[in-house]
Amino acid sequence: MNLSRFSRLALVALIPTAALSLGLGMGGLDGALAQSPAAPPAASTPATPAPSPTPTSPGLTSPGPATASPTTASPASPSPTSPSPKAETPPPPAPGPVQTADPFGEQIALTPKTVVIVKGSANWDAAFETLLESFKLLSAALDKQGIKSAGNPMIVYTSTDDTGFTYLAEIPVDQEPKNLSKTMSMGKSPDGKALKFVHRGSYDNMDNTYEAITNHLDDKKLEAKDTFIEEYITDPLKTAEDKLVINVYVPLK
Repeated sequence: MNLSRFSRLALVALIPTAALSLGLGMGGLDGALAQSPAAPPAASTPATPAPSPTPTSPGLTSPGPATASPTTASPASPSPTSPSPKAETPPPPAPGPVQTADPFGEQIALTPKTVVIVKGSANWDAAFETLLESFKLLSAALDKQGIKSAGNPMIVYTSTDDTGFTYLAEIPVDQEPKNLSKTMSMGKSPDGKALKFVHRGSYDNMDNTYEAITNHLDDKKLEAKDTFIEEYITDPLKTAEDKLVINVYVPLK
């Protein structure tokens, strides 16, 4: 089969903290007592002797003025307040389930299923719309007879080229519908060994999946049959196209 149609396309700033030191120096003061000539000393209350000054040079001392010690005001006591209630920290959310990787090239064995079939053909520009019409025909025929599907709808591609493809749209059933139209028939889905791949997203983006499939077959030197199967895990009639999940099976020779 020609699959070439599907090949498209801590920066933490360290701020230096400088230790700033401030040096304060004190100097001594020299003074002299003034004297009045021939005047009797006035009676006075003896003054409290000033503290001895720090010598400024060997053998010389000078009395300095007395300094009063500064008075530090006591800080006002804060008014008692009732402690605010501590906010409760909500527990962290429970971790969600781990998303495992989809199978890629997993070897499986397909088992045949009884299916109702409608044949069709389409060009690539209207591929998905054509497939949906086939699924609608099959679903309407089953609903009319009150028959429920027994599995996921499938597309079996029977031939492809650069302009379009032919296919079989299939829906598994447990009982055979009656009075099928001429375009419908009963049959069996493909069976045998195959490789399983998973596509997520729109049908238009399946070219990336098929390109990866082609590369995988080439790398593993595997030879595929001239057909491949798409199993629609999500209902294509009810699911947004960009939310599709499709298993792609490539039967091996």
